[in-house]
Amino acid sequence: MANRILRTLLGTALLSLAAIAQADEQRVVAITQIVEHPALDAVYQGVRDELEEQGYKDGDNLRIMHESAQGNSAIASQIARKFVGESPDVIVAIATPSAQTMAAAARNTPVVFSAVTDPVGAKLVKTMEAPGANITGVTDMLPIERHLDLLERVVPDAKRIGTVYNPGEANAVALVELLEERLEARGLELVKAAATKTSEVLGAARSLVDKADAIYLTTDNTVISAVEAVISVGERASIPVFAADTATVDRGAVAALGFDYYDHGRQTGAMVVRILEGANPGEMDVESVDTLDLFVNPAAAERMGITLSDDLISEAKKVVNSDK
Repeated sequence: MANRILRTLLGTALLSLAAIAQADEQRVVAITQIVEHPALDAVYQGVRDELEEQGYKDGDNLRIMHESAQGNSAIASQIARKFVGESPDVIVAIATPSAQTMAAAARNTPVVFSAVTDPVGAKLVKTMEAPGANITGVTDMLPIERHLDLLERVVPDAKRIGTVYNPGEANAVALVELLEERLEARGLELVKAAATKTSEVLGAARSLVDKADAIYLTTDNTVISAVEAVISVGERASIPVFAADTATVDRGAVAALGFDYYDHGRQTGAMVVRILEGANPGEMDVESVDTLDLFVNPAAAERMGITLSDDLISEAKKVVNSDK
């Protein structure tokens, strides 16, 4: 009897030790994004899937914390303070505002950013090749020249290109400045409309009516979160809307030439794994995505007063059918 009790106690003790060891082995990755929309949600899912594929399974040897700031900078700051207090192994910050907030708060925790257009301009890293400090990540800098080639191919007579952007978002400002420079080099004019929050996007888009021959939207998080407002204006006023983000084509844009944000997330997740396994983020080059895919929406084009050529449609990786 005594031996049986002893064996039971010993077994219980071993199970407890095993549970403690398993808890000690569990890694923690905290993920924050500035707002929820298809592109950023795809980044988040890509990070999760890459971690799991490389052996880090949420609920097993990994605990994932995930919060969205809902487009609010004050909430982003609260999330940053909360995550830093939890002392995770790595923090992933999706989009420029979240990355800037997290970089300011997390001085001793590795940070990997994703979907950040201009990491140097946003003062996240010193250089792309030598980030320094505790931060690195994956940039989504846009191939604006190729985007403009696409726009001019579809709407060759367009002379005034409109855009809606948030002047308070560093990512958006950097892209609009680059866009204006590239348009001027082509002899085209940029017509800007500001929207500091999603509720202002519709009014900003309406201000482009009779001023713009086409609308081009960057990866501005504020605007993309409310992109249906821009698309509705484009349909009513027969102004074709082009996007930098392919997911926006599913939501009613005419066309987009971009990369898959899910793959962007997978690439980000691979960087997180390297850090979990001992790499120093400050010594890891900022990475970029090179593969571009063409998405087109012929029905949306018709609603905006234009027709996509058969040649262009045949080149697309995805043809969206979105008849209303």
